[in-house]
Amino acid sequence: MTFTPGPEAEELRAVVRGFLEKRSGEAEVRRWMDTDAGHDPAVWGQAATELGLQGLAIDERWGGSGASAVELGVVFEEMGRVLYGGPFFGTVALAATTLSELGDTAAQDRYLPGIAAGDTLAALAWAGPDPMTSTLRAQPDGATGGWRVSGRAELVVDGGVAGLLLAVADTPDGLGVFAVETTDGLTRTTLTPLDLTRKLAALDFADAPATSIGTPGAITDRLRRALDIAVLMLACEQVGGAARVLDMAVEYANTRVQFGRKIGSFQAIKHRCADMLVEVESARSCAYYGVWMAAHQPEELPIAASLAGSVCSEAYTRCALENIQLHGGIGFTWEHPAHLYAKRARSSQLFLGSPVRHRTRLAELLDIPEVVG
Repeated sequence: MTFTPGPEAEELRAVVRGFLEKRSGEAEVRRWMDTDAGHDPAVWGQAATELGLQGLAIDERWGGSGASAVELGVVFEEMGRVLYGGPFFGTVALAATTLSELGDTAAQDRYLPGIAAGDTLAALAWAGPDPMTSTLRAQPDGATGGWRVSGRAELVVDGGVAGLLLAVADTPDGLGVFAVETTDGLTRTTLTPLDLTRKLAALDFADAPATSIGTPGAITDRLRRALDIAVLMLACEQVGGAARVLDMAVEYANTRVQFGRKIGSFQAIKHRCADMLVEVESARSCAYYGVWMAAHQPEELPIAASLAGSVCSEAYTRCALENIQLHGGIGFTWEHPAHLYAKRARSSQLFLGSPVRHRTRLAELLDIPEVVG
């Protein structure tokens, strides 16, 4: 049995890589990361209409392709490789996955076609470290038959540009997910994050009108599965970034000359590059195993997601920091892309759960009594 993506997924990878290298290279990333939008709308539209990336894992009945987590993981891996700054993670990995997993047909009919077409930008919002323990509040609105959401959600990925917000909120009956489409009762504050290539916003809900997706109190397991898939997509993105910084380090080691020799010929540099390769391949194995399980053995998804969430985030961080060290003085400059990858790695390491939280959950799933951070 092999967990690597098959020939069709690799063909998709080649197409996506060529597209992103052409339309979202370093110069474009730097140009758009200083804007409020954070991405080129033309590239976003082309990704939807010509490549169908936004709807790749959305069912065909809503305008998507019905692909599995394996193919979607390949796309995120390639986007992580170039630090794509568009709202793909918030819209696809979080919002579209949540809508697909919750199984509310009316909500799916309403929102998924727009996401698949690239017309709808979406985000998932919660308060606190984990969506499963969100402290946003939702109360029934007797006058309209809908709901009202209150509270402050901080560090919402793509929250500043999203037209559709899915708020995870506590209700008298338990946890629920609510669609907020209006600006009434909603204040957005754009944040300046460590990683300028990924836009964050703080959202203040003040009795914002909302529509329930699914039945509050009965969506916990489905939401947990959606978040596990999002963790795997983040892991794939981290693998793409880690592989790219390894390539950068090896390329520099084979061109930089000191004492009349390429620095890649020095044993110390060889060993550090070899250590980076081990990190990348270990992370890739965990990510590929995870998306394969999501597609073929969903009962193993919680374990696979926790494993990938821990291993991939730490591997990316170590490789990104090692890449800066191997580049020497130039690696610390603003002009070199090494710092962009290091910042993405650091910020991603804490998003959707730290490595320690993932290991703690993994220990609980495997009934291991104690785990050391």
